[in-house]
Amino acid sequence: MPPPATAQGTLGATAAVLAELLHPGRDPDEADEILARLLFCTHHTLPDPPVSAAARLSALPSGDAVDRVSRLPDALLRSIVSLLPVKDAARTAALSRRWRGVWRSAPLVLADADLSPSPAAPALSRVLEAHPGPFRCVHLTGSCTEESRHLLGPWLQLLAAKAVQELVLVNRRRPLDVVLPATFLRTATLTRLHLCFWKFPSTAGLPPGVSFPNLRELGLYSVVVEGRDLDFMLDRSPVLETLCLEGNLFTLRLRLVSQSLRCVQIIGSFLEEIFVVNAPLLERLINLEGWTHEAGCTKVKIGHAPKLQLLAYLQLDTRNHVLEIGNTIIKAGTKVSPRTMVTSVTVLALEVRFGVRNDAKMIPSVLGCFPNVETLYIKSGQPDQSTGKLNQKFWHDSGAIECIRSRIKRLIFHDFQGGRSELAFLKYFVESALMLKQVVILLSTGSTLPAEEVHSKMANVKRAGEISIALVTGYSELQGRYKRGSEFSLGELFSLMKFPCANY
Repeated sequence: MPPPATAQGTLGATAAVLAELLHPGRDPDEADEILARLLFCTHHTLPDPPVSAAARLSALPSGDAVDRVSRLPDALLRSIVSLLPVKDAARTAALSRRWRGVWRSAPLVLADADLSPSPAAPALSRVLEAHPGPFRCVHLTGSCTEESRHLLGPWLQLLAAKAVQELVLVNRRRPLDVVLPATFLRTATLTRLHLCFWKFPSTAGLPPGVSFPNLRELGLYSVVVEGRDLDFMLDRSPVLETLCLEGNLFTLRLRLVSQSLRCVQIIGSFLEEIFVVNAPLLERLINLEGWTHEAGCTKVKIGHAPKLQLLAYLQLDTRNHVLEIGNTIIKAGTKVSPRTMVTSVTVLALEVRFGVRNDAKMIPSVLGCFPNVETLYIKSGQPDQSTGKLNQKFWHDSGAIECIRSRIKRLIFHDFQGGRSELAFLKYFVESALMLKQVVILLSTGSTLPAEEVHSKMANVKRAGEISIALVTGYSELQGRYKRGSEFSLGELFSLMKFPCANY
């Protein structure tokens, strides 16, 4: 495995911790501590098992001698049992003759975290062998250790034979690029697959008939995967809706060719290229905490994506990031044409280093490519060094920006630092946006202006309409927001964030 490259910008939380762990000569005890931190970061992305550790099976309410639960139909009893932790679910067989076969006939829901004592490998083997299947959901987040390495192959064979649908596998062995046995590649029943800290097995030489006809969700977290193997998964998953990549430190080109994908999330990773080649159903493309190699750049290229509604974050960094729409690279001063417009996007997030003049000058051209944006997120990036400031005259001289003038209803300004260029853009925005209803300013902890002064400067700005402006200090984004990226009932990327706002 090649050594991780040096990043020019700030690594995402997961990628930064992984880079520490892969440092040669790392002390084993220190590596254990770093691994624990990495697992904590990843925990907020991995899906939760559909069981409740606090669930209790009670058939007798206080003062009632009638066992009403046992009178329920078999199908409903199986549903109840499947919501219990696996040990409690298995124990229901001892309640009465009525319950004896319920657990064995219910689709298995198994999270190894619910097994004890630790390590749980022997108990896990017994459960997998005893239950006849099918396996609705299996989460192995603590069992794939050095001690159980000889059991992983048999476990995967049992899972495949008993038609596992949802599978989460977290490697606890070092190094974290242990090759995952390829057995799971023949599990056609999978609907959700999440892998963490593995090396993805080679797909070369697999029979043409190998596919994942039911797979709707794929998550790869700190997984070493070759581009051809990722292409294989996309090509052989005809109903895949959600793809999540997190903590990728190595060169990878992501080519999205899929008739089913609706959401792609890339978190704390380096990708040389994200190319939306042909994704007619894609609605959300989310790239958070991205970073770049010292000698390379990241290109985001948008081809055919007629339903794309949410795009975040585009980094306006002329040195390390390239935006290409159709066959046109978008630069400062690029003339907008129908070929460079993505008219379907209504929620857009940009990261801009306002202290870097050439980066900030890209804003008019980029916004011109998204004429129907209604919600705009601006994240202020930290420049290595200031290269000139832009005043309000620059923005007014740039000409009307269609989405600002007539579309945008909500502006959320993240990590506002109080610089003159930021203030100039914000004032221009508020003065020009005819449809704007709400502005939320989230002050950076390193802001050069106190909140009171920001409040004073914005209070006197002439507003194009009735606009609510909220100033936020001491905010924190919900750590679990990544899990929400594919919940299509949510209209916006950060709709679950709660702000202690002060309106004025």
